[in-house]
Amino acid sequence: MDSIMAPGRMEYIKGRKPDGCIFCRGSSREESLVLFDGRSCYVMMNKYPYSSGHLLVIPFRHMSAVEETSAEEKLEMMELIDMCVRILEKALDPEGFNIGMNLGKVAGAGVDDHLHIHIVPRWLGDTNFATVLGEVRVIPEDISKTRNTLLPYFLRREGM
Repeated sequence: MDSIMAPGRMEYIKGRKPDGCIFCRGSSREESLVLFDGRSCYVMMNKYPYSSGHLLVIPFRHMSAVEETSAEEKLEMMELIDMCVRILEKALDPEGFNIGMNLGKVAGAGVDDHLHIHIVPRWLGDTNFATVLGEVRVIPEDISKTRNTLLPYFLRREGM
């Protein structure tokens, strides 16, 4: 039998879960994962990605429903999605994207009390036997290396 190691997961499984919202400024948001702060929303790397370069677009305001967003927040979320796609295309050369939201626990939301949008770059063959048979995702690059690749593009505000 083959083994696949994912040492970063044990830290989460056994670790103390942070108090507060992991997406709210001044709470337990991991600043090292934030790539860009906008006017009303920001871009953050997903700590437990589906694939390398998995990003989140998140409003600063704590809310859980699309209908709670202001016109400014809706507009900026779309602008940031566009910027993320353009940057990911330049930096990682994906062949496609999954972009979407999981609203509510039953819809698969890991964090259901703070609205956020997933931008997941995809490559032909990135879903393989490990995902299909073993229910395991294989992320080919360390998240800190991916962050170091993406951050210069966000600092230059490419795609905006």
